[in-house]
This record gives sequence, structure tokens and C-alpha cells, in this order.
Amino acid sequence: MLTSAFNIDHEDVKKAIDTKTNLLADLLTFTQVFYNLRTGRDFRITYPISRRSHYNIIAEALDRVFTGKCKKLIINVPPRYGKTTLLMNFVAWTLARYADCNYLYISVSHELATRATAEIRNIVTTPYYKRMFGVDLREDSQAKDSFITAAGGAVEAIGSGGTIVGKGAGIRGVDRFGGAIVIDDVHKPDEATSDVIRQGIIDWFYNTLLSRRNDGERTPIIYIGQRVHENDLAAHLIEQGGWETVILPALDFSGNALCPELHTAYELRQMQKLQEYVFAAQFQQNPQPAGGGLFKEGNFPILEKEPEIIKTFITADTAETNKTYNDATVFSLWGLYKIMHFDKPTDLYGLHWLNCVELFIEPKDLKDEFMGFYASSSRAGMLPSFAAIEKKSTGTTLVSVLNDIQGLQVIAVERTKASMSKTDRFISMQQYIGQKLVSLPYGAQHTKKCIEHCTKITANGTHRRDDICDTLYDACRITFMDKTAISFVSDMQSMAENAKKIIRNQFNVGNHRAERWD
Repeated sequence: MLTSAFNIDHEDVKKAIDTKTNLLADLLTFTQVFYNLRTGRDFRITYPISRRSHYNIIAEALDRVFTGKCKKLIINVPPRYGKTTLLMNFVAWTLARYADCNYLYISVSHELATRATAEIRNIVTTPYYKRMFGVDLREDSQAKDSFITAAGGAVEAIGSGGTIVGKGAGIRGVDRFGGAIVIDDVHKPDEATSDVIRQGIIDWFYNTLLSRRNDGERTPIIYIGQRVHENDLAAHLIEQGGWETVILPALDFSGNALCPELHTAYELRQMQKLQEYVFAAQFQQNPQPAGGGLFKEGNFPILEKEPEIIKTFITADTAETNKTYNDATVFSLWGLYKIMHFDKPTDLYGLHWLNCVELFIEPKDLKDEFMGFYASSSRAGMLPSFAAIEKKSTGTTLVSVLNDIQGLQVIAVERTKASMSKTDRFISMQQYIGQKLVSLPYGAQHTKKCIEHCTKITANGTHRRDDICDTLYDACRITFMDKTAISFVSDMQSMAENAKKIIRNQFNVGNHRAERWD
């Protein structure tokens, strides 16, 4: 219906308002519309077997960043699975809401980052986008790698490791979304094996990129990309904690494909056979160490029912450096128990890995963190009998401090040049793991992490970390090699037997005296 005064079709206006509302309300709808406008092709949402589409999962995670529910997001997804398309549309989608958003768009190289920012600019400058959302670019700032909106928003392309001068992300002091640091793959897969290059990217992130947040920690960071190495930037960020993670392997635990339209389950399995190492990292988001693992996942029994614990103790491996993002401190709690066969005890002892925490802390926090772990370790109604701590750097300080605490026995673990190498130590405990003498509790938070860590330990030392496995070695040595833990039990059993003998003797003496009086 047209009005005579203004010649406005109110039905068209209502449709336009509804369309704008729908586009602003849903990132995937926005992506589908503008992908079709740019390419003439449909952006199809996939429907894999027994799982949701990865597009929906990624879009929902990005929406949580926009609404302020998530400030640090990591999304690990296989290559060529539409991650960059969603990221580019996310930036354009948020600019449609707030045209003053400031973005730093990081990629492996400045060239690749520029390709993405150029596509974002293409979306923003389409006539339909401008008509629908009223966003304009400044005439003097429309470069492919750097453009500014008339409202003062900016999108800058940055190559990983490059200099960032006079540029930033986010808006200081606003109580709504103001832009973000977007990291779209930061490692080159063919450089993944270089420790120097990987560490250079990690140091650049901490020393350069983090300082470009205009509103400090309130400025969101989005990291999206494939895993390339067990020591890549994503691994460091996850270990630091505080990051929401969305891990999307190409094949799930049931063997179903993440996106059958791109790769069927059969095709993925064939790829896995041809390049197992690359497939584990880039497609399964679970990088494996080169050289093959010493320990197999199936050699760690997972017990649904906790065994009858006789004694508990702690092993600790402390950080060797002051860089909290580079070195970890690990505390493990162990329970000693008799292995049962057909509900009858055997002569074999087993170790139950009751708990394990991996911390990235300053040396000054070691004592408090240890005492907190010790206090929370009263499993099976008992506090740990002792704590074994490697006597090295920060561990030496911790040993001296804990020695002054009444009731806590501390064993200083000495490692000298004359003792075995780390590889030899791990190989020496292989027989005990192979006999399935180390078990873990079903459903515990640390169970999966500990097993994954141990299965990545290699004989040639190409694994990334071994701090958790160090605590496992000390537990195995104390229990199965030196039999220190077992001797504690034997001593206690001897004391109990002696106590029983004394009581029996006193009882017999008492009866004898009573007989004499009679």
C-alpha cells in the first residue's frame, strides 16, 4: 500500500526491517546471504551423523564473544573447513552492529591477512550492505590491508611476528563489544618442526600482540586454526587456562566425519593411513610427537570403582624457569593398593593415580599451591604419608621450606650426572606400565590429560613436555623399584602386628595374674 504524501510502500519497509533484524540476529544467516552475494554460490550448512554442524558450533562460539560471555576463545578446526569465511563475515557482521569496532586481523603472513581484510572490505562496501546497515568507509582509508569506517572503526591486517605500531583492537571504556584481536592460523605447517620459529611466534604473542589491546583484558581475543605441533601457540594458551576451547576433530570417537560434504569418513581414514603424524595434528587437533610413543593408552586401566587404598603419597616436579608460560609445575597424588584377581588379593601392588594438577606459577607461589594440594589430598580418609620432590632449582627451595612443617615427611629426589638420562628413566618404567600396574579413576578431570600426556612420550626425546610423566616415573621408582612406598606399608603392618602381640601378651599376663588370685 502506497501513501500519497511520501510514496512509501510500508510493506516493503516492514520486510526490510525484518530482513535487517534477521541478519543482525544470526551470524550464519548473515554469512549465507553475503556469501551468496559475493560468490553467487550457496553457503550450505552441513548435517553430519550424530553431531551438530561445525558451522553452527563455531558461529555460536563467536556469538558468545560478541555478547561478552567469552573474552578468550580458541577454536581448533581442520584446514579448508570454512573457518576464514566465518571469521570474515563475523567481522563484517559486528561492524554492521557497531561501526566503530577496531580489529587486528592476524594470519601467518601479511599477504594472507590482507586477503581476509580485503574480503571484509568487499562485504562492507557491497551496495546491499550499505543500504541495509548504513556503514560507510572513509574516502581516504580504503586500502585492502587497512581501512577505517566513517564512525572511526578500523580493520588492520597483520602478519604473525610483524611489527604493530600505532594500531590496536577494541575500544577503551565501553560496556559493549568494540572489536577484537582475531588470529586466523599463526603457524606455517612446514615450519612447525622448528623450535626457534615456533618459540618466536609464542614470544611475539606475549611480548607484542597482547599489548595492542585498547581495553586491556576486556578486549576479546579469538584464535582459530588447525593444530600443527604439540608445542604451538594454541597449546601454550590452553595450558595457561582461562580460554574457552572448541575442539573439532575431523573424525569423532565413533568414527563419524565432521563434515562429510568435504571429507567422508572413508576419505579421512585413508588420509590418516598416508600421513598419520600430519593427520593427528591438522585434522584431529591432537598433535603427536615424532618418534613414536613409549606408552600405549590401553596400558593404563581406568577403574570405575576405586580400589581399597592402603597408603597415599605425592610426587612433585617443579618448574625450572621463571617463565610461567614456558615451564610447568606438577603435583600428583598416588594411592597404593593390592591388585585383586576374582575378588581375592594378590601379591602385586598397584598405583592408582588419584589426582594430578599442572600449574604455571611463580616460584613464590609454590609453597601455597603445594599445601593446598596436600590439604585436598585426604582421599580414602588419610593424608599422604610423604611427598617426593625432585631436588632441583625451585624444587630445592620447596623441599627446604616443607621440611619445617610438622607431620609432613619430605623425600628429596636427587638426580645427578651419574644417574640415568630422562629417556632411560622413562624406558625403565615401561615394564610397569606394560603390566598395567598404574590405573586411573573413571571420569576424573585429570585422567584423559594424564593418559594423553604419557602416550606422547618418545624414546628419542621429540615430545614436547614430560613434567607429568616425571611425577609418574618417581611414583613407579618409589613403589616398584626402590619399594619405598611398599616399605611404608610393611613398617605399618609390622607396627600393627607388634601392637597386637603386646596387647595379647598383656591380656595373657592379666589372665595369669587373675588365675593366681583365684
